[in-house]
Amino acid sequence: MKDEYTNYVQRKAYGDFCYLYFRIVKKITIRKARKKDLPSVLSLIKELARYEKAPGEVKVTLKELERDGFGKEKVYDCFVAENAEKKIMGIALYYIKYSTWKGRCIYLDDIIVTESMRGEGIGKKLFDEVISAAEKKKVRKLEWQVLNWNEPAIRFYKKYSTVFDNEWINCKLIFEKRKRTKNTK
Repeated sequence: MKDEYTNYVQRKAYGDFCYLYFRIVKKITIRKARKKDLPSVLSLIKELARYEKAPGEVKVTLKELERDGFGKEKVYDCFVAENAEKKIMGIALYYIKYSTWKGRCIYLDDIIVTESMRGEGIGKKLFDEVISAAEKKKVRKLEWQVLNWNEPAIRFYKKYSTVFDNEWINCKLIFEKRKRTKNTK
């Protein structure tokens, strides 16, 4: 009965939108990922690949995620956004990189929020947690990429006074393709 009264008072005081915000986002907990979270992490990675129209591009396996995030030679850190029912609703995966000009930096590889929860403030909570981790590590720069067609993400990052770099061109070697090319020469 007390909870029903509290819900009624919150709705009257804050309106339905704020009431839903308090019910959904305030119940989200951001914490460091644990090994047992990795199946959910991989599922979100695959969900993002479908959203970005590249479902066949995900090559990482659960075993690799375990080795690289929890093994002897750990290469990444990950935060998860967990709801009151302990379901993972989002992740932020990042790692330390080194810049010849700036020294220690953090590279944010991805923030992923499950599609049904996008726009609910979970991405902001994850991003803020990565910023906090960067400040604690005293890095000089936090970097990430955003697809040029992902307008919701671009609008989100603009709220942080993000510097969008039009000068540098992204480059990559995909070793699977490189091996095939070398074998045909």
